Amino acid sequence: MKFTPIASATLLTTFTLANPALAANPEHTRQLLATKQCSRCDLTDAGLVMANLVGADLSGADLSRANLSRANLMGADLRGANLMGASLNGANLTGANLSGANLAAADLRDTFLSQANLVGTTLVNANLLGAVGLPNYTGNAEDFYRWGMAEAERDNHQRALDLLNQALAMKPDYANAYLGRSMVQFNQGDRLAALADSKKAAELYNAQGDQMGVKVAQQVTEGIEQLNKPKERRPSFGENLLGLLQGLAGLALQMGYI
Repeated sequence: MKFTPIASATLLTTFTLANPALAANPEHTRQLLATKQCSRCDLTDAGLVMANLVGADLSGADLSRANLSRANLMGADLRGANLMGASLNGANLTGANLSGANLAAADLRDTFLSQANLVGTTLVNANLLGAVGLPNYTGNAEDFYRWGMAEAERDNHQRALDLLNQALAMKPDYANAYLGRSMVQFNQGDRLAALADSKKAAELYNAQGDQMGVKVAQQVTEGIEQLNKPKERRPSFGENLLGLLQGLAGLALQMGYI
């Protein structure tokens, strides 16, 4: 059994555009695949699954709704490109230049974004679950918190921990992130770290005058402390503590704490 820190507030679902669109210009598609030079090309709805586009020049190109799943776009120039609603699921965007690009409602699940330039990039409603290498400037502490809790829901505990650490680096007094990280650490089996974070969350909620937050964090702390005791020293309800903690996680979700 485990905490289930459901992050329903993330709502990072990729939007499907309802209106049918014209297909990509076939000449532009051939040009791209043959030369990797297609600045300002019309590649709307193009099928480019697993395409080798390393270093390609796609600056200003229209790639709206294009399927670039698992494409290799390492080092590609995508400055100002329109990728609205595009699928980049599992794509390699390491070192790509996406400055000023429109990635609204794009599917960026499990993409590799290390050293990518995302300055001025539009990421509204983009699905970033599992994305690796998100630079801090792509979001605020609340964004990284939501992304972290969404990863925790998928049992991607290490990614969740990394994102929550980024949230706390940006906002060291972020009580929700401490409580969320406590639950992730609990799921990883690190009860001592989970306990320290739940206590820190309670301290911060108290300092911020959030008494409901204090109550939830203290109950989580008490539950973890009981589970840290040998079985014979636990109270009679000890075997139900994990269920209790799951219930507290649900309460924390309802109150907006996770």
